[in-house]
Amino acid sequence: MRKLNSLILLIAVILTACSTVPLTDRKQFLLVSDQEVLALGLQSYNEYISTAQPSPDTISAKVVAECGAKIQKAVETYLASVGKSSQISGYEWEFVLTHDSTANAFCMPGGKVVVYDGLLPYTKSVDELAVVIGHEIAHAVAKHSNERISQQMILSAGSQTLSGILSGKSETAQLWGETIFGLGANYGVMLPFSRKQEYEADKLGLIFMTMAGYDPSVAVSFWESMSTGGASMPEFMSTHPSDANRVAKIKELLPELEQYKK
Repeated sequence: MRKLNSLILLIAVILTACSTVPLTDRKQFLLVSDQEVLALGLQSYNEYISTAQPSPDTISAKVVAECGAKIQKAVETYLASVGKSSQISGYEWEFVLTHDSTANAFCMPGGKVVVYDGLLPYTKSVDELAVVIGHEIAHAVAKHSNERISQQMILSAGSQTLSGILSGKSETAQLWGETIFGLGANYGVMLPFSRKQEYEADKLGLIFMTMAGYDPSVAVSFWESMSTGGASMPEFMSTHPSDANRVAKIKELLPELEQYKK
């Protein structure tokens, strides 16, 4: 009877916890509320930013902020046009450049985007920078962190019943949120997203940067350059697909992006 009740509960949860990613229309399973995830992301961001050093490159910092703001506006305009502004309800966008030799960038749920100035040597133009920022924004808009937390909550159930996991949902979400958002020693370093999520972020990011007026075709040379880093491959690539399939998928996508150009 207990197994039957758990199965019924699981079916009910699946039916009520499904969400759809904008543009790709992929169904996703979200157990955690947006409010919980945004709070966790903001907490982690505030802890990171309290110790991070602003980049001394004030000109590049301005470029990062302007590029991010343009893509943000494009995202907001699109979502409003299709009646999905609620997808980013509660987001407080911010785009900062911090001083760190690591080639990395991340976006917390809620729109807090951080670019390390160690990544700038790899972005040889504003369009290439838009590839990175668009990709990171896409992770947030597609709620990939929420999806990861939800997946980990289910995987961590072990011998526990689903009802037990759900009854302590906030506590469990906090535990996995702190792991994924890297609270403590590794601010901003999330667990790797799945390959499916990375490809989805590629696609959404390219669409968003195209809507903002940037040239998506530079993504091909950018990712080819990043993937040939060899032994010196930057941190930014450590959790991302780096094989030829990624570039091939981007090349296939380029004709579709024409419809999103201004």
